[in-house]
Amino acid sequence: MADPFDLFQTWFTEALASDAEANAMTLATADAAGRPDARIVLLKGHGPDGFVFYTNRSSRKAVQLAANPHATLLFHWKPQRRQVRIEGSVTWASDAESDRYFATRPRDSQLGAWASLQSQPLDDRATFEARFAAVAEQYAGRDVPRPPHWGGYRVVPEAIEFWQDREFRLHERRRFTRAGDDWREGLLYP
Repeated sequence: MADPFDLFQTWFTEALASDAEANAMTLATADAAGRPDARIVLLKGHGPDGFVFYTNRSSRKAVQLAANPHATLLFHWKPQRRQVRIEGSVTWASDAESDRYFATRPRDSQLGAWASLQSQPLDDRATFEARFAAVAEQYAGRDVPRPPHWGGYRVVPEAIEFWQDREFRLHERRRFTRAGDDWREGLLYP
């Protein structure tokens, strides 16, 4: 049996070689009433402890994750004719981990994290640009700290499915499910 994290790293490395946005993934959540929602976010870390992305913790996705801390991630790497689906529970990344990643972001992205009231109604673009300009002035000449409302989320996998396209729709589906500290591997019909 293969290790699902080793297999993910192999596929991810191959995808990175041909796709500048190989870390783009669909994040599917559901609200407290069970209504599904999905959007693209960027993978910023991964390993046996989970798959990490960052966002405003007041955003629509964050509100949904607070009400229902489970999510599915989906990678689609068309050049390799592959998909990876990850299902699991969601926890916050530590403040230290969020601080480290935030420090690597471009300055304007850091300022934008302060200026944006993500997912809230916006009367017009000029309002947002004025907020951005005010934050840029506030932090002129000094480092931009991570906002307290911004940080990482970790999807801790309970299942990981690797899908490989095959001719005549005779695809290969390998599904790994967590069994305590180990993983069970099985195949699914296409």
